[in-house]
Amino acid sequence: MQNTRFSQARRFVLGLGIIASLTLVGCKTTAVTNLTPGSLPANPSQIYTISARIKPKLASFVQGTVLPSIVIDGQKYRMTKSNLGEDIFEFDYQLAAGRTELAYYFEYTYQVSNNGTLSSREDYTQVQRATIVGRYVLSLEVNRGPVGAKVSILGRGFTPADVVYFDNAPVRTVFESANSISFYVPSVDANRNYKVSIGGNLGQSPAGTFRVDGVGGVSEGLNNTFSPSPSVAATNATGGTLLVNPTALSLKKGQKVNLTFTTPVTASAGGLLIDITTDVPESVIMPEVIVPAGSNTVTISIEAGRPGTGSLFAKGPGVKELVIPVKVQ
Repeated sequence: MQNTRFSQARRFVLGLGIIASLTLVGCKTTAVTNLTPGSLPANPSQIYTISARIKPKLASFVQGTVLPSIVIDGQKYRMTKSNLGEDIFEFDYQLAAGRTELAYYFEYTYQVSNNGTLSSREDYTQVQRATIVGRYVLSLEVNRGPVGAKVSILGRGFTPADVVYFDNAPVRTVFESANSISFYVPSVDANRNYKVSIGGNLGQSPAGTFRVDGVGGVSEGLNNTFSPSPSVAATNATGGTLLVNPTALSLKKGQKVNLTFTTPVTASAGGLLIDITTDVPESVIMPEVIVPAGSNTVTISIEAGRPGTGSLFAKGPGVKELVIPVKVQ
């Protein structure tokens, strides 16, 4: 196969492999370092680079005489010298469609010189295994933000069944595409780090660490939009206030009404989620409440469903829960 076509992918795989390299010893005279990681990200061409560093330890070893091969499924393939480092050899293997595992071992010959007489040696390693990973994470879009912020995770192989976890607790997740999945920062303690992972049908994949920031004081001019008298307010310890207008809902079945929320902070890129729950889910029909980026207010339309009496519970960034009474006749 042409080596130049896959140089970038090879460097990526090699970089991962060096971090998690495993030194194998076929015998006491030769050290083989497998530079291929145990998990390989799936790619459309299904071609995977297998690399190893082979360095005989014998003082009588004749430099430049190593001839390595790789044995896969009983077939032997000659490895070629890599230009990425001394004593590194590699082979591009195209895996059959549908296969997700790969088993292989290295076999190699080299020459030694004893009193001017050359002789050949042969050795091999233990069987190595690699798994093709259909879903993997490249990075978090950002690694910190406030409660309610929308954050994207970039990678490959995401599905609608995937869920993002904060310290093993599921959070609200939005499937964007096979290469992107988003989540809203949950209402958790601020000013600390949380481990983020993705779980689903393909198992659990770590995504990184996210720091939840606290919220500052009230935005200037906030009370010019809503005065305390017609609005319900929830306040945090630093004075940040979540406002809602109207303060309560009394509706007839099928009636629609607008509900406006104002937060103490301006929404960042991706918007800011106000987490709404209710104890009368069949009585209230409403969308998710997301403050648009660059704004601190949002208005949504609520439709009355079945008759019932209860409440909406709103949780904004850094403030205590806000209770909105609801009655549907």
